[in-house]
Amino acid sequence: MDFKELVEYAKQNECSDIHITVGTNLAIRRFGTLQILEPAPTAEESRNMIFSFLDQEQVETVSGGKDLDVGVMLWDGTRIRANIYHQRNNLAASIRILNQTIPSFEELGLPPVVKDLAEMPRGLVLVTGPTGSGKSTTLASMVDYINHNTSRHIITIEDPIEYVYPHDKAMIHQREVGRDVETFATALRSALREDPDIILVGEMRDFETISAAITAAETGHLVLSTLHTTSAAQTVERIIDATPLEGQDQIRTQFSNVIKGVITQTLLPTSDGKGRVVATEIMTNTPAVGNLIRDKKTIQLPSIIQSSRNQGMHLLNDDLASLIIHGRVTREEAMAVSNDPVALDKMC
Repeated sequence: MDFKELVEYAKQNECSDIHITVGTNLAIRRFGTLQILEPAPTAEESRNMIFSFLDQEQVETVSGGKDLDVGVMLWDGTRIRANIYHQRNNLAASIRILNQTIPSFEELGLPPVVKDLAEMPRGLVLVTGPTGSGKSTTLASMVDYINHNTSRHIITIEDPIEYVYPHDKAMIHQREVGRDVETFATALRSALREDPDIILVGEMRDFETISAAITAAETGHLVLSTLHTTSAAQTVERIIDATPLEGQDQIRTQFSNVIKGVITQTLLPTSDGKGRVVATEIMTNTPAVGNLIRDKKTIQLPSIIQSSRNQGMHLLNDDLASLIIHGRVTREEAMAVSNDPVALDKMC
């Protein structure tokens, strides 16, 4: 099996990820479950698979012992995101297969409030969740919706570039960290001089990037970004904890003013084993939410979210309970991803 055959096999079986490790078996992830493929390729075959989608400069980078993140368009228009790394003195690659077309909010199963957040004129919108929870696809769906419905200038800052957007009503410039710009923070500061309406930041990894993103939101831009957190309350705390102690009171005030919404999501295998379904937690900024953030009372955010369903908010457990009741996921799968399984058990 060569790389082309491997990708075709993975696509035919609706896999999200491919793992290639020199010296051992190939593996695929299908509907969240890892499957080992037999027989194992030779070391040379595995190495050739990895090198087949890299250019010469990238081959030299990984051959020199460095890790590499790349976004690549394959022969058939399929786009992949790959991380090439070293383990036990051999090469390995983790490859995410991206959708060839960007799904709509409805196709993803996202609540209507996500469209409202995409239409915000300014502020900060965060999509959060664990690795592999579909954050990039949700962001891509928001950008695609904006592109087809509004005349705005969008700048994306990514590492690497994942989805590629053709111009429609919007103008979109995509910058790749490490190729087009040195860091997320550098690109954010530069973006403020590039007349954007919307800035997408692939990930807020450090305080410098967080600070620059909040500043961009304060100055009248809509900023979209991601964090690896599993609830709205945890998202707020992660932002604060990333800030030096002397600046935490200020960042709380700034964040409470600019945050427009937090979309927390996770993907679960469906009960019939034929796909995956998204479960979300939604927090939008209301005076009550802003006050809790400023007053260091984020522990009370779940209560506010639970009592504000008429404003488009809901807890992750609310979504999980609905999925269980309607038979879309098993109780065991839902319990495994719940932030409060005891409360979920009482709900359904």
